[in-house]
Amino acid sequence: MTHVLDGNAVSDRIRSNLQTAIDHLRDSGVTPGLTTVLMSEDDASRTYVSMKQQACEDIGIDGRTRRLDAEQPAEDLFDLVKELNARADVHGILVQMPVPDHVDKRRVFRSVDPMKDVDGFHPENVGRLVAGNARYKPCTPHGIQKLLESAGVDTAGKEAVVVGRSDIVGKPMANLLIQKAPGGNATTTLCHSQTENLTEKTRQADLVIAAAGYPELIDGSMLSEGTTVIDVGINHVDADNEKGYKLVGDVAYESAKQKADVITPVPGGVGPMTITMLLYNTVKAASLQTETPVDLPWVGLPSVGGARDADKAVFAGGDFGNTLSRMRSGKESFLLWFLAYPV
Repeated sequence: MTHVLDGNAVSDRIRSNLQTAIDHLRDSGVTPGLTTVLMSEDDASRTYVSMKQQACEDIGIDGRTRRLDAEQPAEDLFDLVKELNARADVHGILVQMPVPDHVDKRRVFRSVDPMKDVDGFHPENVGRLVAGNARYKPCTPHGIQKLLESAGVDTAGKEAVVVGRSDIVGKPMANLLIQKAPGGNATTTLCHSQTENLTEKTRQADLVIAAAGYPELIDGSMLSEGTTVIDVGINHVDADNEKGYKLVGDVAYESAKQKADVITPVPGGVGPMTITMLLYNTVKAASLQTETPVDLPWVGLPSVGGARDADKAVFAGGDFGNTLSRMRSGKESFLLWFLAYPV
């Protein structure tokens, strides 16, 4: 029977566990602070920022939004980021993408203080990720990591295929998957718009991750029996309903479900996890910057193979090494997985 990963349930469990860490920080005189900068008229971006704001309010994070007109000079954005970098009460900074064409996206990534870069896009944080000593993992792949962890999926020795090669998700998570570390040790193929014989690649995979930005690109005929399928795509397609459209992923869900052992739905799979892991990174940022130890959860839910309590990792003043030591002891089932946005 196919196990459908419930992103909402895993998200709720992680937020519940995060609440304990936030309460501990508050008892120590620290209120985690996240400021989102919006410089766009894009409706989806505005909706996403509103959802982040509500999530912060629900869990006790000081969430704020700073808005700039899309026509304002790029320097106005960089001046604002500089101001936020200097503020001790702002632990996390997120500049909502996309930014207008006259703003250099990569300069935006470089402008955020790497200690406050809760998106994980600053070159320093990208380098740490590749080196195997991540400070903050990008939110969507981190959320997928939690989903796979909750299902007890082991990547070691497996054939993995990711379809998509974005800087935001696909590339960093591919680096994590191939590392000699818990959640890694997979033989990984990164496919993209120029890949030939995609079906040949996906049929060989134990793990298929679809995030190419193409509706229902991957169907059951492209999968082998027992595959784990993670779908990060969200696409609007025409439909004969009141809205005139429906949401589908990059995977043809019903077809793929016939082959998969584990699969994520769209919506309700990867999506709910992204904001939750932003909250997670913000709490970690507050802990690191104030040198206030907190416990952060590794496991979202009991594994498919049998219920067990969620293990925790201690981020005491940024002591990531102790966490890795505990994982290597076999106590943690720490799983890394990845998807990618448009190719």
